[in-house]
Amino acid sequence: MYRTIAVAVLLTLAGSVPAAEKHAPSDAELIASAMRAAPAGVAKGATIIAMEADGKMRTVRKGSNDYTCMPDNPTTPGPDPMCMDKNAMEWIQAYMAHKPPPAGKIGVMYMLEGGTDASNTDPYAQKPEASNHWIKTGPHFMVVGADAAFYDMYPKNADPDTSMPYVMWAGTPYQHLMAPVK
Repeated sequence: MYRTIAVAVLLTLAGSVPAAEKHAPSDAELIASAMRAAPAGVAKGATIIAMEADGKMRTVRKGSNDYTCMPDNPTTPGPDPMCMDKNAMEWIQAYMAHKPPPAGKIGVMYMLEGGTDASNTDPYAQKPEASNHWIKTGPHFMVVGADAAFYDMYPKNADPDTSMPYVMWAGTPYQHLMAPVK
């Protein structure tokens, strides 16, 4: 994901920038950033969470729907706020814990400002290498947790055309559909 969820979440949850270099945005700034991740109708009712300096997640704003949005991670090269529904949140938690995603729970994630560059083939790659097919995408949404047959309808190339829907991390438990939004 180029700026997909994985790298954005990994970097956000890792808190990889020294405290002296971190900008401490206001809650209003965090909310505004997080809301840019999804369509307005989704974002306005979403719970907004943010990473604290100690690495713990904090609820900045309680929402009224089943979506959770996170603001841009200032430690990544570009904007990467994200927003996900309840099933996608369970999927990403499984990914972060290196556990199988929950079966039978299709989820949706939005990254309408784009995402952080990432490997298209290795869910846990931390940097570009000759074999891990680093890619970059712009604004997109993702479908996670679908049956394998769903993903068979889309290209699974290691070096995809990111202007068209494609499967990221094909053949892994974390494969998901990447669908550009223009």
